[in-house]
Amino acid sequence: MLKRIFILILSLFSCLYAEAQDPQYSQFYASPLFLNPAFAGAAKAPRVSLNHRNQWPSLSANFVTSSLSTDLYLDKFNSGVGLLLTTDRQFTNLTTTDIGAIYSYHLKINEGLRANLGVQGSYVTRRINFADYTFGDQISNYLQTGNYPTLSSDPILQGNNSSPQLKYADFSTGALVYSEQFWIGASVHHINRPNQSFNNNDARLPMKFGIQAGFRIGLEDYMIGNNLGDAIDREKSITPVIHYKKQGQSDQLDVGAYLTYAPMVLGAWYRGIPLKSYKKDNVSIVSQDAAVLLVGYRQDNFSIGYSYDVTISRLSSTGGAHEISISYIFSDLIEPRKNVRSRKGELKCPKF
Repeated sequence: MLKRIFILILSLFSCLYAEAQDPQYSQFYASPLFLNPAFAGAAKAPRVSLNHRNQWPSLSANFVTSSLSTDLYLDKFNSGVGLLLTTDRQFTNLTTTDIGAIYSYHLKINEGLRANLGVQGSYVTRRINFADYTFGDQISNYLQTGNYPTLSSDPILQGNNSSPQLKYADFSTGALVYSEQFWIGASVHHINRPNQSFNNNDARLPMKFGIQAGFRIGLEDYMIGNNLGDAIDREKSITPVIHYKKQGQSDQLDVGAYLTYAPMVLGAWYRGIPLKSYKKDNVSIVSQDAAVLLVGYRQDNFSIGYSYDVTISRLSSTGGAHEISISYIFSDLIEPRKNVRSRKGELKCPKF
């Protein structure tokens, strides 16, 4: 009985949290279309990416998010197009599926500077399963009579609808400016603020604002050891990156860096806003979430990466978060030469 009540409380918290938050990614550049629709076509070649994230695996009420995306560049139209499929399961009861179509226009400002403008339209379905929930009238009846009713008369279950489904359209946009060395982007998701309520209440999803930026610093051979043979052609760089997003009353900052010594990539980030705090039970708590570590392997057009979130907040017993990403760029479809190192106008941001 207590276990079912606990599941109810967690599930209801999940619904409230889901009303104001989107799935989170540690390897945010491993899912560029999720980050900003302006990234569509930025690889200047057909690209396919797969991501899977399991957050708080030590809890039965965890968060599991998967995404599959593909995009390509249309040189004739200076445009990129993409398709993004995302599924998100929050706890065991709430599932969201998002299918988004993306278009971006690519503008060449000068020989070394480019800009992309992107838009996205999505079709979203959300389903919640109330079959395992315990409602207030069931608890009241049990406390008064000692009998536990199998059915609830809660209005949300009218019509015996124990698994309601919600469908809506969602629109987003973004912009990106980049060169060989840096990039900076801005995105706005949920422009139309769709209603996510299952019972005809007004529960608008707040708009999410994001800023992404990075700077790629090439390293000379003497800085990390002498190279011999074909190692002289390896990419050697360090790339500081930031990702800030704000949605409703919540905001989050990821700051860190990638170290690339091809074919290996290492990454580390801090997630939180150390100068920001909030009050809970008259105690000031610093706004911090996790330290993130990543290891990746990239060979020619294939990339695979794994990251782990080390939780440094009060939720340290949740097991952190595991995430894996796989990406492949089909540059041979547009460049038949072997071992193609770069494509003209390609965005040089990390692949993880």
